[in-house]
Amino acid sequence: MMKMHVGVNVTDLEKSIQFYKKVFNSDPVKVKPDYAKFLLDDPALNFTLNLKDKVSGNQVGHFGFQVENQEEVLLHKDRLEKLGSFAREEMDVTCCYATQDKFWVTDPDGNEWEFFYTKGDVENMKTESSCCTTQPIKVEIKASSSCCS
Repeated sequence: MMKMHVGVNVTDLEKSIQFYKKVFNSDPVKVKPDYAKFLLDDPALNFTLNLKDKVSGNQVGHFGFQVENQEEVLLHKDRLEKLGSFAREEMDVTCCYATQDKFWVTDPDGNEWEFFYTKGDVENMKTESSCCTTQPIKVEIKASSSCCS
């Protein structure tokens, strides 16, 4: 099995570990003074946090998890809100040539994470959400197909 690897630079390792423990619903498998690693099976992901003195803004458009249905979107939103994360909800929006239900959470260094369900495709690029705003790079980590394919 192949796992995607994403390494994120962070300025406060402990705050970031606490945030990602909530998002991934999992503990890191390795923690060092300047590093933490999460190994996830679903989605298959090797995710690392790398401590830096300074992080200048969000270096990617956003990260995301595509889930199977609206109930999963709401389940993750409820779980993360109960754990203290603010979730920005966007239901029944058009983004990336698709109609979606989604919410967003932001890590301590400003990286945005989207949990979304694609309800159907649309023919025109219409942006009613944060998903397809102009960003330098868009990286998505998903359990299934892409929101923007």
